Amino acid sequence: MIAKLALEDGTVFTGDAVGATGTRTGEVVFNTGLTGYQEVFTDPSYCGQIVTMTFPLQGNYGMNPEDFESIRPCLAGVVLRELPRRPSNFRATIGGPEFFAEHGIIGIVGIDTRALTRRIRVHGALRGVISTEVSHGVGPASRRTDVRLVELAQAAAPMAGANLVGAVTPAETRPWTESLWSPPTHMGSAGVPPATVDRQSSTVNRQFTCHIVAIDCGIKHNILRHLVNSECRVTTVPAGASAAEIRELAPDGLLVGNGPGDPAAVTETVQTLRELLGQVPMFGVCLGHQLLALALGARTYKLRFGHHGTNLPVLNQAAGRVEITSQNHGFAVDAESLERVGGTVTHVNLNDGTLEGFAHEDLRLVAVQFHPEASPGPHDAGYMFRRFAEAVAEKQAVGAGLFVQRSASPPQPGLDHQVAASGKRSCAAPSPADSAAKPPFTSSTMR
Repeated sequence: MIAKLALEDGTVFTGDAVGATGTRTGEVVFNTGLTGYQEVFTDPSYCGQIVTMTFPLQGNYGMNPEDFESIRPCLAGVVLRELPRRPSNFRATIGGPEFFAEHGIIGIVGIDTRALTRRIRVHGALRGVISTEVSHGVGPASRRTDVRLVELAQAAAPMAGANLVGAVTPAETRPWTESLWSPPTHMGSAGVPPATVDRQSSTVNRQFTCHIVAIDCGIKHNILRHLVNSECRVTTVPAGASAAEIRELAPDGLLVGNGPGDPAAVTETVQTLRELLGQVPMFGVCLGHQLLALALGARTYKLRFGHHGTNLPVLNQAAGRVEITSQNHGFAVDAESLERVGGTVTHVNLNDGTLEGFAHEDLRLVAVQFHPEASPGPHDAGYMFRRFAEAVAEKQAVGAGLFVQRSASPPQPGLDHQVAASGKRSCAAPSPADSAAKPPFTSSTMR
C-alpha cells in the first residue's frame, strides 16, 4: 500500500504504508537517535507530531512493553527509511509493523529521510499530513491528491499556542511503584534469559526516605522509575490538580514532568505552580522546566526545529562538566527574562547556546530542559534524581549545588568529560538572524 507525506511548503514524499490506515496531520520533526526508537514512539511529548527518524534502520530489535514510556503511543505518525519486517531480540514481543497497526499509528517507509531532515533544518519544523488515502500512479488523480494533502497540511493547527497536555494527562491521582529495569541475573528454561521481570516486587519492602508528588503532563515512566530507585514514595497527579489538592498529599518534594505542546498554553498548571512556589522543593524536567520558568515570570519561545535526539552536549556550569543528553522539545526558556526574575542559569546547550537548566536558591527549585532519565541512554545526568531525593529527604538546600555530584557518589557513565571555564557558552535567546533560514549542516547553524 502506498502512503504519502505532504508538507505545508508544497513538498510531497511517496513511500510504502506501514501500520494503521487513514489520514492524520501534525508537526513534522526529526529525531537523531541511533537507538531507543520505542522510547521515542511511546514518549507522550510527541503528541501531535509526525516523527522522522534520521538513522536509516529502525525496528531491528523489535518492541517490548517493559521499555515503554507511557501506556500507549500518542504521536501522530512515523517516517522511516527502513523498517525490518522481522525483529531480532530475545526481549521483543512484537515487530514494528504490528506495533504501529495495534496502536493506530500511521507510518511511511522508504522515503528519503535525509532530504526531509535537511528541509526541516532549513525551514524549521513544518506542518504536515501523512495519509494512506491516496491515488496511485502519476496521473491527474495523483496530482489532485497531492494538492489536497498539501492544503490539509496548510490548514493544520500550528504547535505554537497548542495546549496538548489535556490529551495525555491522567484523569486521577495514583501511586507509582514500578522501579527501573535491570538485566536478569539468572537464565530461564533452555538457557534463555527470561523475557519479563517483576519490577513491582522490589518495592514491597523498600524503605522510602521521602514522598514525591509528580505532576503528570505526559510524564515518561522512566522519570517515575528513577524516583522509586532513589528511595522515593511516588504519587502522580493530573496536570489540572490544584495547589490545594497537592498540599493535601503532604509532599516532601514536587516534580514537574515532561509533556507536549506549547508551555505558554498550559496556563492552569502554571498557575498551580505559582501558588506553590517556595512552599515545597521542586524539580522540573523538559516541559516542567518551561512551566516553572513561566510560573516565576519568565517567558518561553519556539525553536526553529527543536532539539530531538540522544546525543546533545550540554555544559553543566555548576560542575564545570559536559553532559551528553537526551532531549525532546520544541520550545525554550528565554534566559534574560529568567535572570530578571531571580533564576540562575546552570546549563547551556553547546550546539546553539540555548538555556538547558536553571536554579532558584530562595524558592528551592531546580529544572533542566533535557531528560536526565534517558533510557536506553545516555546516562550522564541520571544522578540528578538521586541528588534531588537526598536533598529533600535530608532537608538540604535545593539549588545549583544539586547538579554537582558528591565525591563519595558512585561514578556515572560518561561523566568524565570535562570542560574548562573558558568553554562556557552564551544562553541568550537566538536573534532574528539566527532564526532565519540557513543552509543545513554548516558552521552557520552553530553558535
